[in-house]
Formats: sequence, structure tokens, C-alpha cells
Amino acid sequence: MDEHVTRKPLPLLGIPKLLPFLRPYAKTVILMIVLGFASSLADTIYPLFNSYALDNFIAEGTLKGISTFILMYLLVMVLQELDNLYCLFQCGRVEMLVDRDLRNAAFHHLQTLSFSYFNQNNVGYIHARVMSDTGKIGELVAWRMMDVVWNLSYIIFVLIAMLRINRYLAGYVMALIPVAVLLILYFQRKLVESNHRIREMNSRITSDFNEGITGARSIRTLVIEQLIRRDFEKDTLKMEKVSVKTTHYSALFTSSLTLLSSAVLAIVLWRGGMITREGVIRIGTLSVFMSYAVGLLTPIQDIITTLSALIAIQVNIERFTNLLAEESDVADTPEVTAKYGDNFNAIRENWEPIRGDVEFRDVSFHYPDGEEMVLEHFNLKIPAGTNAAIVGETGAGKSTLVNLVCRFFEPTKGQVLIDGKDARERSQLWLHSSIGYVLQTPHLFSGSIRDNLRYGKPDATEEEIWAALDKVSAGDVVRKLEKGLDSEVGEGGESLSVGEKQLLSFARAILSDPKILILDEATASIDTMTEKAIQDAILTVIKGRTSFVIAHRLSTIVNADIILVVMGGKIVERGTHEELMRKKGTYYDLYTSQSWMGGNEN
Repeated sequence: MDEHVTRKPLPLLGIPKLLPFLRPYAKTVILMIVLGFASSLADTIYPLFNSYALDNFIAEGTLKGISTFILMYLLVMVLQELDNLYCLFQCGRVEMLVDRDLRNAAFHHLQTLSFSYFNQNNVGYIHARVMSDTGKIGELVAWRMMDVVWNLSYIIFVLIAMLRINRYLAGYVMALIPVAVLLILYFQRKLVESNHRIREMNSRITSDFNEGITGARSIRTLVIEQLIRRDFEKDTLKMEKVSVKTTHYSALFTSSLTLLSSAVLAIVLWRGGMITREGVIRIGTLSVFMSYAVGLLTPIQDIITTLSALIAIQVNIERFTNLLAEESDVADTPEVTAKYGDNFNAIRENWEPIRGDVEFRDVSFHYPDGEEMVLEHFNLKIPAGTNAAIVGETGAGKSTLVNLVCRFFEPTKGQVLIDGKDARERSQLWLHSSIGYVLQTPHLFSGSIRDNLRYGKPDATEEEIWAALDKVSAGDVVRKLEKGLDSEVGEGGESLSVGEKQLLSFARAILSDPKILILDEATASIDTMTEKAIQDAILTVIKGRTSFVIAHRLSTIVNADIILVVMGGKIVERGTHEELMRKKGTYYDLYTSQSWMGGNEN
């Protein structure tokens, strides 16, 4: 995660990594740079108009040539406004397009990563990479770049103009530029550090608020209101001190810049007034120098501020590019991809029909983020059409077997064979398209019930959808809803009960008529009355399919063809219900304990 990000990133170090995303818009970016130069040149010219007006109209007391002057002034103004308008439009467009491309690339890449990546990185971290980091990079490419172009070109044009008009006065102004740079650098560093601490404290206070609200019941029952209040006040006091300190720095910074600006103006007026009186330069020329001298400080400040932002954004660039560089530990070989296609472009005409034979051949496995073997030299054959049940205590490793069957993880050693061939010799999509998976915690996507079911089979007909719903006793649930299949499920299915969501996820899994069906404690979230109705449907659905049923209620798997008992990540027993009961081992103890507690009253 963030530990892999450079602690002290250098400005612009990560920009080359973004070139693939900038290349499609290279012509637009170059045009924006040219327009930025043109706009800064126009800003440099405006004081020259004022100088000309003072020296030729006001000082001379004549309006001769003023029509041409006004036309030229209006022409420059109109051209600059058109320049700015087009430049702003293109900046916004490039920001949105680059932002879109970055997010598409990140989202596309996330779809190729294995489950281990999501196990090791939380949702908030990944979400920040896809949304926050890409947004800041898009802003960098468009607006920050234009800020640097305009400010740098303006400084160059102004210095050239000053040197051409009067090198003597220009030398005084240029001598104060290093002082301004040092002053801005000093305060900029202090303000960046202070604002960073403010963000940290703000995050902590937000966390305190969240805990105080979500944990209100626990706070009351534990009688710790005073303790929570004291901790919160400590954090707000720290926030106050840091904020006041930041305000002081900001005030000193503003005052120092104002003082320096006044000093520059005073020097120009003093020395300029002397040489104006001597007739070396005219009053209009002096006014140009005054405008240039005062106006130079702002772009210098903006450039340093932008460079500070570039340094900060370097972290966002590195985190984003690290995400794109992340390699999945479950990936198809180039040869497999060439024959079968990938997850986004399938070559279905080359897909062999799947029967559903599953075999573990000398499989050893440990999770990518661990070293302890979960399986060692494990062998198991599950013929097509077999109903295999996996039981054990919570956390025993029951899901490991089905994760390997689904190729969510690769064996550390050995092979998982599907229809007699190593699963790695065919594409992931080929396998996943023939697997129906019902999770213990169901997830529905925002949209209608029909949309959610068709994720299981995009071209499913109405008749197929209703048939799948009726098979799992969900048809009546949907018919009772006002809009039927068009009813919205809400975000994550929040409009439905947990049991209703489970029934719909079950129907979605069998809609594509999968050859392998996996039920991961699929009835755990369903009430007893609903479970009785769905058990008969399960017996019908698993016929002719290879099925793996991870069960908490052992009464639901007594008719399984084979029962695997998992303890501590190991298969400690295997056999039918009758065989395991006769052994009076681990399964017997689990089953009888559930019977004693009423676990068989289904």
C-alpha cells in the first residue's frame, strides 16, 4: 500500500509514467501551451498601452491617433479573451478526458487482479486510488501545467520588456527577485507542513465524530461519556493550536510579500523619479516599470505554489502507477489468451464443453499473504454430478477448496484439474462462465431485479428468468412487488431483506445453467420457513451438476455424496453422512452438538 510510495518524492519524477495517457491529446496540449504563451504575452503588452497613452496623449495633450490606439487595444483584448475562453475549454476537456482514461484503466486493471489483492488492500484504499488520485492527476495535467506555462512565460516576457526599456531600473527590480523567491520558499514550506498537520487532525476529529455517533449505544452502556469527551477535546485543542499557527504563518507571509512589493515599488519610484526628472525616461515608461515590478511577485509565488503541488501530486502518481503495475497472481498465459481470449474479449468458439469433473492432484497451498500451508499434498476426485459438502468450524478453511476450484487462487504446488486438464490450460472466463456461486453474504447491484438476474445470463428471456426464480422459491417474492422484475433493489440490495437478496442471488447463479454449483453457506441468511422451501429446490437444482456446498447447518447436507470435514485448514475426515457418523469422530461431534441445540429442526 502506501508503504511502497517514495517517502520524499521529487517533482515531475512521475510525469513520464503518465505519457501513455497524455499521448492521445498531445496536439491539444501543445496548442494549450502555445495559447498560454500568447495570453501571457498579451498581459505583458497591456502596460505598454498605458505607457503609450500617458506619453503620447496625456503628456502631449492631444488625441491624434487615438482611434488607431483604441482599435489596437480592443483587438488585443478580444484576441486574449478568445484565447482564454478556448484555453479554459480545452483545459477542462483535457482534464475530464485524462481523468476518464485513468479511471477506465484503473477499473479495467482491477478486474484482472486476483482475490489476494483485494484481501490485502481495503476498499477505501482502492477507492482513493481510482477516484482521488486520478482526479488530482487530471487536474495536474490540465490546470497545473497551464499555471506553470502562463506564469513562467509572463516572467520571461516581463524581464525581456524591462531590460529593453531600461536596464538600469530592471537591474534594481531583478536584484530583489532572489529575495522574493527565498521568502516565498520559506513560508511555503511552513504552510505546507502546517496544512498537512491540519488535514491529519481533521481526519482524527472526523474519526472521533464517527465513533461517537456509531458507538453511541456502547458509550452509554459503558458510561464513558466523560472519557470520550475528554479525548475529543484534546484533539480539537490540538487542531486549534495548529490552525492558529498556520494563520500566523499565512499572515506573516502576506505581510512580508506586501512589504517586499512596497519596497520594490518604492525603489522604482525613487530611482525612476530621479532619471525621469533628468529626462532619461518618460513618465509613461516609469508607469510600465511600476506595473511590471509589482506584478512580478504574484507569478513567482504561483510557480512555487504549483511546484509544491507537483511534489505532493507525485505521491498520487506513484500510487496510481503502482496500481497499474500490480500483477495478478492468477493470470492466463499468452498461449491460453490467444486461444480462448481474456476476461473482456472471449473467443467462445474455441471453448470446449465442460462436464464438471474436478480433481485435486497433490495440491499444496498457502495464501499469497501468508506462509503457513493450508493444504499439503492434497488429493481428491469429484466426478461430474457429485454433490460434495464441506463442513467445519468458522475459520477452518472451508472456502479454500472452492476458491481453488474456481481458480480464484492458484495452487502453490500441484494441479487442480477440470475435466482431466489443468485449469491453467484454459482461460479463467471459460471456467467462471460454467460456475454458479452463491455467497453467504449476497450482493446485488444497483438497478432492477431483472438487471441483477441477467448478470447471470445477459441474454436470458423472461421465461428463463421466471423459471430460475420459481426453482428457488423466489418467484412469489418478486410477484408480490409492485413493479415485479422492474423493482429497484437499491444500493447493494438495501430495498430487500437479507433472505430475499439471498434468494435472488441463488436464482442469478442457476440462470446460466452452470455445470459447477457452489453454495457458500447459502442458506445461512434465510429464515427457517424459507429454508425448508429452498432445500427441495436445491436437491432439484444440483442434479446433474457438480456441486460444492459449504454448510453451517449440517442437517442440510446429510444426503451429500461426499462430506469433507475441515479443521485447521486440513481435511481431517471424508465420507458420506452414514460413514462419518459410524466413525464417531469430528463430524459426529459437530452433528450431535447441533442436534442437541436444535440444529436439526428444519
